[in-house]
Amino acid sequence: MEISAAGRLEVRITPADVGKRVSVRSLIEHPVPVEKFTDTVGVLTSWDNGVLLITRRSGERVRIAESALVAGKIVPAAPARRRGPAASYEELARAAARAWPPVESERLGEWELRAASGFTRRANSVLPLGEPGLPLDEALDAVRRWYGERGLPAYVQTATGAEGTQELLCAALEERGWVREVTAELWVGPLAPVADLEQSPEVVLSREAGEDWLARYRRKGVSEVALRVLHAGPSVWFATVPGSPAPAAVGRCVVDGRWAGFAAVEVDPELRRRGLGTAVMAALARRALDEGASAAWLQVETDNAAARALYAGMGFTAHHAYHHYRAPDVTGGPAGDETS
Repeated sequence: MEISAAGRLEVRITPADVGKRVSVRSLIEHPVPVEKFTDTVGVLTSWDNGVLLITRRSGERVRIAESALVAGKIVPAAPARRRGPAASYEELARAAARAWPPVESERLGEWELRAASGFTRRANSVLPLGEPGLPLDEALDAVRRWYGERGLPAYVQTATGAEGTQELLCAALEERGWVREVTAELWVGPLAPVADLEQSPEVVLSREAGEDWLARYRRKGVSEVALRVLHAGPSVWFATVPGSPAPAAVGRCVVDGRWAGFAAVEVDPELRRRGLGTAVMAALARRALDEGASAAWLQVETDNAAARALYAGMGFTAHHAYHHYRAPDVTGGPAGDETS
């Protein structure tokens, strides 16, 4: 916190700092005559009518009364990373989009409208990497029309928690009644340590998601559109640990320049905690290294404690959170997001 030469805490932010990353200390008043301070770090997304709205890395929005402020300052847009490959949000967002592409897309300014007959939110949502070229309300109307013409609900994918992410857009969507349905995180890590992990069971690699691989994949009755999404990407590999009647484990990896993106890592529930998921990722990582990749990314849901512990042990760490916002008064969304 900012401390003046006289040793006093000072508030060094104003409404003109909306859009910047800040750290503030505020006073909490309890029912009993006890006062405590709390610290909040995030992007200042509004300061209206005596109330500050700060969006944390996770996407959580915190309201703070101006009268409760004790100290505040602007902090760097993205803190220095302690480990793992350095990357901008835009670089990772584009790599993730290439690894899970739609079957149909259209540009709206710097927004990409994506559709794949409802197979996953990521392939059926807007990716806004810049300005739409229209006032926001007009752009959102155009988005709703575009998805409506395809019989799909309108979704916008946003991100928080890194330099260049979209806290202000998140706040604007929520003000307009858009509903945040899904929050997950994109994690990054060095690729070589994953490739060095012990690989005890046999892992078969293929360019095709065959019937055996699909038998373990959690989405039963995969459509032709889903198969097009699964097989699309710069360099796609599928891994299978054989088993009966379905494989013991499967996984998918897309190699794209320096990046290897992991997804669809699934293990037979009765065979978990035996290193099968690790073996799948290690085999895919070795192939990705052979193709020149050096860094890895994956997406994991915020409430998947087991997966988060596994990936942390492999050297992955969270880069940013991403969210899917659904247009108001719309139901029956896509079949969910595809995370590792």
